[in-house]
Amino acid sequence: MVTKTRKTNRKEELRDLILDAALKVFVEEGLEHLSIRRIADMISYSATTIYLYFNDKNHLLFELCELGFLRMAEINNNLSSIQNPLERLHRMGENYITFGMEHPAYYDLMFNQAAPMERLATMDNSEWDSGDKALAQLKEIIVECIEQGMIRKGDIDVIAMAIWGTVHGLISLRVCKRFDKLVDASEVLQTMHRSLEWLIQSVDITEK
Repeated sequence: MVTKTRKTNRKEELRDLILDAALKVFVEEGLEHLSIRRIADMISYSATTIYLYFNDKNHLLFELCELGFLRMAEINNNLSSIQNPLERLHRMGENYITFGMEHPAYYDLMFNQAAPMERLATMDNSEWDSGDKALAQLKEIIVECIEQGMIRKGDIDVIAMAIWGTVHGLISLRVCKRFDKLVDASEVLQTMHRSLEWLIQSVDITEK
């Protein structure tokens, strides 16, 4: 039993080592330089060894994407203590933007790159638990806001997409250094709050 446990631990350690190396290349050198061979050279293992853990580069990127969602979920743990759902919605937006600014490589991989979705499409179970959980959390907050009369009643999916698209657009502009074309980059959180207020109050989203 001890031997089996040690083998399992070594496998997990090597898997983590591979993912750490992949993230380092992705962050420091860019997606175009990420390859199985490059990672193998970094960790002094053969490419064949890495293929025992990951099918291809897209598989690696998908797993890094999953780690990103775990990190973002940890940041959102502070939402449970907020009773007011509208305040919770705004805090979720703050968390999303803060995560994107602090972890731009993860953010780009999670929300902009096609590779994780290409990997997902090839999996036997193509349900995306991490992405679905993040979206479900947003929709639950929206439902609470509607029930308490804080957001106009409407199509939950459309409302969620409108809110997500607004916040995603802001952080994407900030990460790509386009934000200061309209406002100072330091005001991204304040702009997010104002944008959500305007969206919630002004947009007529027809219910199904």
